[in-house]
Amino acid sequence: MEFKETFRPESGELKNRIVNYWTKRSHKFGELREKEQVSETGLAWFAEIEQNIPSGKTLKILDAGCGTGMFSLMLSAAGHDTTGIDLTEHMILHARELAAKQHSSAKFYCMDAENPDFPDNTFDMVITRNLTWTLPHVEEAYAQWFRVLKSGGILLNFDADYGHDSCNKDTSVLPPIHAHRSMPQEMLQECETIKSQLAISSKSRPSWDIRLLLNIGYEEVSADTSISARIYKDYDEFFNPTPMFLIRAVKP
Repeated sequence: MEFKETFRPESGELKNRIVNYWTKRSHKFGELREKEQVSETGLAWFAEIEQNIPSGKTLKILDAGCGTGMFSLMLSAAGHDTTGIDLTEHMILHARELAAKQHSSAKFYCMDAENPDFPDNTFDMVITRNLTWTLPHVEEAYAQWFRVLKSGGILLNFDADYGHDSCNKDTSVLPPIHAHRSMPQEMLQECETIKSQLAISSKSRPSWDIRLLLNIGYEEVSADTSISARIYKDYDEFFNPTPMFLIRAVKP
């Protein structure tokens, strides 16, 4: 089945600004995620995912806002049918390069996670990492993911309350090889400017997300706010100083 790839949807100036920001970060981001995939941190991520999905089944998975495809590639290597989508064309190009390098069957499309071009009831799982904090219309995204999930399908959203954290904080407290240590000040400021224009930055998360998911119709909605301690055990280049959470929900 062919899916429409949308590089610059008619979604407004803010989305284009977000795409431009992540385009500038895509190359170094891809290098970092490639190393993370085979690291102890990558193994910890896979363990978190594995304990939240059915065992012994091949799942059809949508990786929304996949970036350079780390989750898609990991899950594909585990035998699942994975499709990654991202609004930033350069992220998808890097993801496809990594898929070819790893001889992966994962598929990647440049597509808006707020409006994925898939039929209803397509996927057994939607997974996403560090995406919802960047979306102008999170409500639409959650509703669309509900639409494309099959009955009994699982949503796993790994994110953090980045809206209440500052990109301009002192980066000297981070590990010397951390990506944010080498980011130009103008890029850090651009991140802050974008966040200030996103409604989700003012929400109290993950409690806000939970209420929204229940209103949409998801069931078994829960939040795990202790995952950072299990994933970021080492103070290294993958370390995330902002506490992450996992939101898990099921489509009835």
